This record gives sequence, structure tokens and C-alpha cells, in this order.
Amino acid sequence: MRRIQLSLVLALAVCPGIAASQSAMSAAEFESYVQGKTLYFGYDGEAYGVERYLGNRRVQWSFLDGQCKDGFWYEEADQICFVYDDTPDPQCWTFYQEPGGLRAIFENDPDATTLYEAQQDDDPMLCLGPEVGV
Repeated sequence: MRRIQLSLVLALAVCPGIAASQSAMSAAEFESYVQGKTLYFGYDGEAYGVERYLGNRRVQWSFLDGQCKDGFWYEEADQICFVYDDTPDPQCWTFYQEPGGLRAIFENDPDATTLYEAQQDDDPMLCLGPEVGV
């Protein structure tokens, strides 16, 4: 069932002009939408990553590989910017709320990445523990 939901949402991504007239979400709108959720994102018809939105604008991100990055978000110049523990440079996005979920444009390079919300989940995301060597 999740695969069908993901396919339907990603199929809608082919028509990004549907929400072209919508305005970008403010920080308050974004926070209200994401608070306490785990959102899965797709890119170009494929699964891309997952982010869990915690209290106090804290986040946890994974490229669906079990490796999770802790970080936080803030608003700057009408964009939502993320900083992660392993990446000190802000990654800024403009978010739009559409009928099928969020659309996010990576403003550091808007031609490079537009993500689409593919699924919401209440289950915790998969985060493997630290690697232990001998």
C-alpha cells in the first residue's frame, strides 16, 4: 500500500505547475505542518530521504540508508534553512503546501533539486547505531 501511495504522489510530481501560483510557506506554517511528523520525500520519481521533525525545530534526516543526521531548522529570507551536525553550511529550501503534500525547492541550487512529500509516517525512522570496529 505504501508503494502505491508513493507512486501516486511521485506521479503528481510530473506536473509541478499545479501549484505555481501558491505562495511559499512561512516558518509558522511550515512548523505547524511538520511538527511531530516523519516525512518521506521523493525526487525525480524515486525515493530520496526521510526527515523527522522534533520539538524546538530539531530534525533528524536520513537518505534512507540507516545513517541519520541530527540538525535544526530556522527561517531566513523567507526560506527554511537546515543545519546538520556534519554539515555546518545551511541548506535552504522554499516549501509549498500542495494537495498531495509538500514541495520543496533547494534554493542553494534551485535547478538541482525539487523534492516532493511522498508519505507521512508516525513510526520512527530507521537509524542504525554508531559503527563499532575492532
